[in-house]
Amino acid sequence: MMVDAIMRFPILLLCLSTLSAQSSYDLLLKGGHVIDPKNKISAVRDVAIRDGLIATVARDIPATQARKVVDVAGLYVTPGLIDLHAHVFAGSEGKGLAGGHTSIFPDDFALRVGVTTVVDAGSSGRRNFAQFKKTVIDRARTRVLVFLNIGGSGMPGDEHEQDVNDMDAKAAADLAIANRDTIVGIKVAHYRGPDWTPVERGVEAGALANIPVMIDFGEFRPERPFQELVLKKLRPGDIYTHAFYVPVPMLDESGRLLPYLFEARKRGVLFDVGHGGAAFEFRQAVPAVKQGFPPDSISTDVHSGSINAGMKDQLNVMSKFLNMGMSLDDVVYRSTWNPARIIHREEQLGHLSVGALADIAVLRLEKGKFGFVDSWGAGMDGVQRLTGELTVSSGRVVYDLNARTRERWDRLGKYQPQGEPSWDGSRGAGRPRPLTRSK
Repeated sequence: MMVDAIMRFPILLLCLSTLSAQSSYDLLLKGGHVIDPKNKISAVRDVAIRDGLIATVARDIPATQARKVVDVAGLYVTPGLIDLHAHVFAGSEGKGLAGGHTSIFPDDFALRVGVTTVVDAGSSGRRNFAQFKKTVIDRARTRVLVFLNIGGSGMPGDEHEQDVNDMDAKAAADLAIANRDTIVGIKVAHYRGPDWTPVERGVEAGALANIPVMIDFGEFRPERPFQELVLKKLRPGDIYTHAFYVPVPMLDESGRLLPYLFEARKRGVLFDVGHGGAAFEFRQAVPAVKQGFPPDSISTDVHSGSINAGMKDQLNVMSKFLNMGMSLDDVVYRSTWNPARIIHREEQLGHLSVGALADIAVLRLEKGKFGFVDSWGAGMDGVQRLTGELTVSSGRVVYDLNARTRERWDRLGKYQPQGEPSWDGSRGAGRPRPLTRSK
C-alpha cells in the first residue's frame, strides 16, 4: 500500500500541476463584443479575470485556462456602469433622502442593470455621513461613493437644506480629506434663496479638498442667473446635474441651442443627466443631442419617486440616448470611463485594463418597438433597448438573468449547492464586499 502510494505521488503532483496550469483564470467571458472606451476597444474579445482583477482581454483565450467559462456571444461586454447621481442613504431613522424612505438601498436596483458603482449625490452631510457609512456603504455589495452635501444634514427635505449657517466649507473639506476612499466630491442642492452662498461655499470646500462640486441649482431665480453659474461660479471639472431640466435656459425661441452652453463646456464645466422624477424632459434633451450637446455623464437620480416613473434605471436612461441618435459606444463611454474620470477614479474604475477591478456589465441590445417616458410624462418611441444579462463585481458574478453561469439541474444528479467562491457571488446570504483600491 505504501509503495503504491509513493509510486502514484509524482502522478498526483503532475495532475495537480496540470490543473493549476489550466486554471490560470477564475472566470472567462468568451465571445462578447467588448466596448472599453478608455482602451479604444470595440470588437469581439474574451475577458479573463483572476483574483478580482482583469487579467487579460484578448481574442480566443483558451477555455481550458479558466475555472469557469461563460459564453456571452451576441452580447456586449462593458466596464461596470457608474451611476454618477443616485440617492442610496436609505433607512428608517432619518428623513427624506437623508436616511429616510425616499432613498433606496443600492443592492435593490443597481447590480441587476450592470451598475457596480453608485455615487450618492448629497444625501448626507458632515453630521450624518458616519451613519450613512455604517448603515449602507459598509454593508452594500454595490460600491458606494459619495458627493458630500455642503449642508450639514444632507437632504432631509425640510428647512435644514436652506440653513446657510450650517454650510461650513472647511468642515466639509476636512471630512472629505479624511475619507478620500469614499467621498469624491461636494454637492450643493435644493436651495431656494436668492444668494450665491451655498454655491460659493460648496466651491470653496471643493477647492480645499481638491475634489469636484456637483450643483443641483434648486429653485431658478433671476438674482442668480444660470448662465453666471456655469460661466463664472463653477470651476473646470465641476458638474451641473439635471442638464435637461426645462427651467435650464437651453433653447432660443427658434429651438436653437444658446451659445453660452458651448462656452461653459469649453471652460471645462461638465453636464450630467440626473434624470430623476422631475428633471429630464425630451423637449430639452432631444434638440440638445441633435445639435451637438450630449451629456458628459448619464445618471439616474434614482430615489423612490423616480424608480417606477419615467426614469426606471440606468439602462433605461441610456436607452433613451441611444434612441436620440447617440451610438452605443458613446453611451457606454458616458456611463463608464467618463464618470470615472469626473470623480478621479481612473485607476480602478470605468475600464477593462489589465490590473483594473473586474467590474463588468454584460448587456443585450434588443431591437423592436419600445416606448420611453420623460420626467414630465411625455413619451418617445424607440427601436432599441438595453437590458442587463450578467453583472460581475470585483471578479464575482453577482447577477445572472438567464442562468448563463449554471449547469442544467437534470444533468447534475443529486446535486449540492453550486458555484465556487472564486467566481460566484450571487448565491446565499453572504455579502461579498467589492474590492477597493486607492486612486
